[in-house]
This record gives sequence, structure tokens and C-alpha cells, in this order.
Amino acid sequence: MRVARMVKPHVARVTRAVRPRAVRMTTPQLTAVATTVGLALAAGVVTSAGPWDSTGQRTAERDWAASRTPEGGTDHARTSGTHRTSPRPAPSAASVLAGLGGEAGTTPAPAGKALAEVLDPLLADPVLGSVRTAVVVDVATGKRLYGKGADQVQTPASTTKIATAVAALTALGPDHRVQTRSVLEPDTKEVVLVGGGDPTLTARKPADGWADLSTLAERTATALKARHMDHVTLSYDTSLYSGPGLHPIGVNDNIAKVTPLMADEGRLDHSTSGPAGRAMDPAADAARAFADLLHDHGVTATAPGPSKATSRSQALASVSSPPLSALVERMLTNSDNDIAEALARQVALAAGEEPSFDGDAKAIRAQLKKLGLPLTGAQFADGSGLNRADRLSADLLTALLAKAGDPAHPELRPVLTGLPVAGFTGTLSARYTDAPTATGVVRAKTGTLTGVNTLAGTVVDKDGRLLAFAFLTSDAANPPNPLEARAALDHAATALVACGCR
Repeated sequence: MRVARMVKPHVARVTRAVRPRAVRMTTPQLTAVATTVGLALAAGVVTSAGPWDSTGQRTAERDWAASRTPEGGTDHARTSGTHRTSPRPAPSAASVLAGLGGEAGTTPAPAGKALAEVLDPLLADPVLGSVRTAVVVDVATGKRLYGKGADQVQTPASTTKIATAVAALTALGPDHRVQTRSVLEPDTKEVVLVGGGDPTLTARKPADGWADLSTLAERTATALKARHMDHVTLSYDTSLYSGPGLHPIGVNDNIAKVTPLMADEGRLDHSTSGPAGRAMDPAADAARAFADLLHDHGVTATAPGPSKATSRSQALASVSSPPLSALVERMLTNSDNDIAEALARQVALAAGEEPSFDGDAKAIRAQLKKLGLPLTGAQFADGSGLNRADRLSADLLTALLAKAGDPAHPELRPVLTGLPVAGFTGTLSARYTDAPTATGVVRAKTGTLTGVNTLAGTVVDKDGRLLAFAFLTSDAANPPNPLEARAALDHAATALVACGCR
């Protein structure tokens, strides 16, 4: 039996904030990006709202300047991921944070007592269930302005992805890319497709900037023909990960088997986000697609089977994912569970832990500990938040968001730029459409499991203060109506937008 060669991820050194690549379609203007670009305004520099755009949801910050015109908003191009009732123009936001740690203090932060008068009645709404915790933090100073059970841990659902994103960017850096390779075993005609853990690898056309199997097949075929080989034995290597691949939630349309080799997240339809039927063996399906693509490029391959690449294998070709910053943004915007678990595995690999659910949890906690975050009582059971054993506090979630806004940590900025935008993108595209003051201004990660409803993100209040908030609610005995609970959480976030709260 051949010995598997483990691929150690490259750890990118972060020296500056990630710069954008062009995208095709626009979404929010300043009202939608105020919570994230407020950080950059401190230095008078406009940074990217995010480099990814596989579905046209994310916009480049080039629209920021145009959106500052005093007469009001621009027409936001709709996409497949944008709710059809989304408003056309959003009002242009007033000038926000003059600076973090600089002139931000010219407008006082909201007062805790006034915030309590606004939020306490909203969070007391019985539709939220029996357990409700909340924290609001002034990002400019890091000061907690409001707390309700701040240190109490609860099941966070998909807001767990904020922790996964911070851990991944801390461990690997925003420029890190995940590689999928093909290698040739010496003195044989065996080609091995080696999975590196890229959950965004695609077999579709157009690839829209993601790494694609067609390109890998073309490059592999070229390398084989240079060796006068047009018929090969094909194998695939998934040895990078260990432990069970099936998430503890079981077979579920919300997540595929966690494997280092898959194409299009093992989806059996043409979707790119949300629930969908999944292949029982995504790695085998990806290898079969690769064999077909090799054939298209003049190389015949046998039906693929599992194997391991040896340390003596010769490189043929490779393709790399977009930078980690793009993967983080797509994960957060679409609440993508497959990307979340893949990033958790990458954190474990970078930290020298076993790349499994248990190892991922240890590695994520270790990375967050390095940042000095409040981890008392926190428990990590996965990277996506599908596992009910996850336990996070509102204090930790707001600390994660505040750390992402810290000028000392520009590598974490994709955590803020990836948050769904109220009324426009991702899991908030169909929410806040009846709340004009919040549309485009609230940016938040959603979280929903039966009996659990959470929301954590940022707002810019009416005085231009950038606030981070986290609302965690649950009721195991009497699960709330999720639509009513989400509406109540949205009302609380909307109240923050309108609140000067002196």
C-alpha cells in the first residue's frame, strides 16, 4: 500500500487589507456598505466590499463614490439572489464614522440606558421564545453599550460562521488559496486527482472565477500528451481529511458529505446556494466528471476509484480557489454550510490538528484565544452551526465583529464585508423590504434552527456610529414560529438604526 502524501496548507502573511477584483453586477450603495467602509473612511481610503461575485451579489466599492450624491440612491441591479420586492433606490447615507479612534468621538455613542429603553421591550416579545440574550458594542471604542445575558451561552445556529471566518482568516490570511491537483505516479499510467479541500471547485461553465475541473482537465491532458500518454488509469485521493465525513446532523439537503474533493458542493441541481439534494459520494462524482473532461481533451481514462498519491508522484497540473477572503464572503452571505466546514478543516490543518470535526473545534477555539476573545463557556462542535452542541455568547459574537473592525486586523475585514445586506443580498435579501431605514444599512449574519433564531452584525445608527450587535433567542420546549421570530429580531436591528439613544 502506498503512503499518502499530506499537503500542508501555505500560511499567507498578512500585510494589508485585501484589495478587490472586478465584479460584474452592483448591489448596495453607501447605505449598504456604510457599516463596513466606515472603517476605511477613517483613513480616507475606500476598501473593497468583497472580491467574490459568483452570483452577482457582491459589489465593488467603486459604487461607493457614486452613491454619495445628496439627492439619493441608485438603482440596485437585481440578481437571482436578490428578492424581487427589494426596493429600487435606497437613500444615500449621511457621512458616517469620521474615524475609528480619531474623530469618531465628535458624536457621542448611544447611552446604555436609552438603548435599554428601546431594546428591552422589543426583546421581550414572546414570539422570540423563553431565552433571549443580546449585546450592542460601539465598534469605534470597543465599549459595550448594552447587555442582556451577555455572557450566557446559547446555541448560535449559523452565526457560528462568524467565528469560523475569524479563525480561518487568522490562521491562513485572506490571500490563502486552496489547491486541487492532478499527479502522475512514476513508472505507471495512473493519474491521481488530489483533493485539497476547495468547496467552490466547479464542473460548470462558466466558472465565474472559481477553480474549475475543466481547466484542470485541459492542463492535465496537455501534460500527459507531452509525455505521449493518451490513455490512463484514473484514481482520486481524499486522504487530506480524517474522521467521519457525514455531519452529525445526518444526510441533509443543507450540507454534503465533508470531503476534500467535490464539485459544486455535490449539488444534484443547478443551484449555487441554499438547500439542495446532494450526491452520496461527492468525491467519486467529481472524479467521474474529471474523467469525462479528460476525454473531451483527448485523453481516455478508466472509471475512477479511490487511491492515495505517493510522495514520489509527479505534478501534472493544478487549479487554485479564489483567495480565502472570497470564500469567507460567499460563506457568510449565503450561509454556505459546505464552505464553512471546509474552512474549519483548513484551520485544523494550519494548526496541526486532526482535520475532523473534533480537530476543527480545537483549532477554531485556539485561533480565537490568540485574539484575546471572551471564550468562557463557548463550545465549538462544527464550523457551520448546524450542530446544536455549539454554544456561543452574544458577548463573543460582538467581540468577533468588533475585532473584524479593528484597524489593527485588516485581514479580518471580509468578516464584515461578507455579511448579508438587509433587503439586498444573501439570507437577508427577502427581509427588511418593508423597513426603509434599515434596508441597505443593516448587515447581519442570520441563524435558524428549530427553536433557535439569531442575528448578529453591524448597523450605522442615525448619528453615524458603527455598532455591532448580537441577538440570540431560543426555546427548546416551545419552538417559536421562525417567521415571527425573525421579524422580531429585524425590528430590534431596525430600532438600532433609528436610535440616537442619548
